[in-house]
Amino acid sequence: MQEAIVITEQPISVSVPVGYSFTLRCRAEGRTSLQYQWFSQYQSVCCQIPGATKEDLPITAQQTQLYTCRINDLYKNAVFSDWVKVEVHQCVARGLPPRLWRGEPVIVLNPTEQRVEVGKPLQLQCAAMGVPAPSYQWYRNGNLLEHQKKKKLWITHAKVSDSGTYLCCASNSHGEHWTNAVDIHIGTCRSEKFFATGKIALLVGNNRYQHHPNLMAPVTDVFELSLLLEQLGFQVVSLLDLNKAEMVTAVSRFLQLLGKGVYAIFYYAGHGYEHSGRNYMVPVDAPQPYAPENCISVQRILQKMQQQQTALNLILLDTCRKWYNPECALSQVQPLEPWGNTVYGYATSEDAEAYELQDGEFSSGIFMKYLKKHILQEKKVTHMLEDVLEDIGRDPLVTGKQVMEIKHTLKEARSLTDPICPSGAAAEHWGRGHEPLSKTMTFPCGVQVELCFRRLFSNVMYVCTKLQPPPAHVADAHLRLCRPTVSPLAEEMDDVAVLKESCLDQVESLLTSVYKQEELDCVFQLCGLQKIQTDVILQLDLHYTQLSTKQRTCESLQTTLQKSVLGQFFSQRNYSQPNYQRTPACAGSTCLQDASALSTDPKGQASLRTGSGHSLPSSVPSHSSSEPEENDESDLSELCSALLRAGPGQDYP
Repeated sequence: MQEAIVITEQPISVSVPVGYSFTLRCRAEGRTSLQYQWFSQYQSVCCQIPGATKEDLPITAQQTQLYTCRINDLYKNAVFSDWVKVEVHQCVARGLPPRLWRGEPVIVLNPTEQRVEVGKPLQLQCAAMGVPAPSYQWYRNGNLLEHQKKKKLWITHAKVSDSGTYLCCASNSHGEHWTNAVDIHIGTCRSEKFFATGKIALLVGNNRYQHHPNLMAPVTDVFELSLLLEQLGFQVVSLLDLNKAEMVTAVSRFLQLLGKGVYAIFYYAGHGYEHSGRNYMVPVDAPQPYAPENCISVQRILQKMQQQQTALNLILLDTCRKWYNPECALSQVQPLEPWGNTVYGYATSEDAEAYELQDGEFSSGIFMKYLKKHILQEKKVTHMLEDVLEDIGRDPLVTGKQVMEIKHTLKEARSLTDPICPSGAAAEHWGRGHEPLSKTMTFPCGVQVELCFRRLFSNVMYVCTKLQPPPAHVADAHLRLCRPTVSPLAEEMDDVAVLKESCLDQVESLLTSVYKQEELDCVFQLCGLQKIQTDVILQLDLHYTQLSTKQRTCESLQTTLQKSVLGQFFSQRNYSQPNYQRTPACAGSTCLQDASALSTDPKGQASLRTGSGHSLPSSVPSHSSSEPEENDESDLSELCSALLRAGPGQDYP
């Protein structure tokens, strides 16, 4: 016998954001005219919806509820539709759902990485919006899990075999969308030890500025921090004196090498300022006065670091935080995702300066002085920085002047000493480039000279010569390294590399501290390797006395340094040039310069400096500059002219 009322269209469950407007539909057929009445149920209380007596029920989503529709005919026959769920997401990321959303699944909650002890329960959870509401299917290591078809994956007693990579597919009639993949580790209590899938660090020190006071400490600080991070297993790129285009490109390259589970460190020492809680780094080519568009936003870099699903993001800012240009508009930065993986270490507190200590041949920031003391400790990153903060607070030189500040959302006890367990392709090209191989050159008189190369930074290399014991007929031999006689080609190289002779006693202690046992006859610093566009020709002049004639004689040899070796970090393929106009290179901005460029206090006395460029006694800092005063920094000027050609630069920080 035919039923009196037949439902021909059932309402459907939906999953939508709060405030979203939509319509529940119900259709039925009967032998008489039909009447509709909608009901809702919230927290086990079912009630009739006043006025909801039509086939369609318009709803503006406010809270998660169940709905059903009753259909009556004139003979008092009645049927109910299926119960449907309207799931309302109270908190979704900005920009979701998309503007032209048609109901396809949109992930609003991703599962998170977990470490679970054997025998304990494992629960993973995800969520997606969709109209109709999505269905779910979980996978482990790419294999479908037959009985895991809900938003929550639940394993009562986890086994070691349950370890693996999990992800979930949310699908409806409009398509499918996948959650992020997460690694689940099942083991004994020892499995609580955290690890990184890789460790990547970018260190930038700006010292020599074109329009602002020069600094001194960033050279030493970047160098010493790079050595310590390499001890911790980090692949480090350390760069000096960058203009804005070069900083953009270097950061872009850095971001491209980050990935899931990576520990990422970004360190900056140089001029900087703060405006309404935003921190800006000042490139060496920034004008006076500068505005946010002349600088690099730290918060934008961190935002892009988070997008790479890193396990730890550590930002270390060794710069002043004086307020500057309050009338300038802020750069546009989206709020950070609450992933609990971010740590800020500020060298100083808000609206305050950061100081550097000058002591004879060394110049170091106060922040770095104590950071290098604690950074190798096997403890949570935030606890390590707290030790640094306490030491700075006890330093009488900066009492009342500089107090470190720490901000973080780090929810796990991750340490920089955590081991590395790679899960994907390693960032094999990151880190300092390899040094060119040493070579022996023989002059016509028989004298042999060893030519060797020492990289102290990713874009700075020392060219060193060692004179071998001369033949018996040669006496009083001296070496000089220079460019060949100026030619049109050499003039074109002025923006590539300029060589200046440097005697050994002028070489800064950085080089001798690394190569203490070597006796070097001639040393040059080749900086700005990113600018190299052609092979570099060096000329080695040997001046000596012929014992047979007692005459002084000069012989010369030339050698070619290939650009692919010198600028290897900047010459990788598959990177496009950012859309920046290239600024003309200043004379000497890329040079083999005497090592005394790392200047020292001639009196050998300890003193403090801020960004004003003046030495300070341990008293009040100078305020003569119209810009914020900060740590001394230098100009690495054209570091990325080759980075411009070789670096990414699509997304600007």
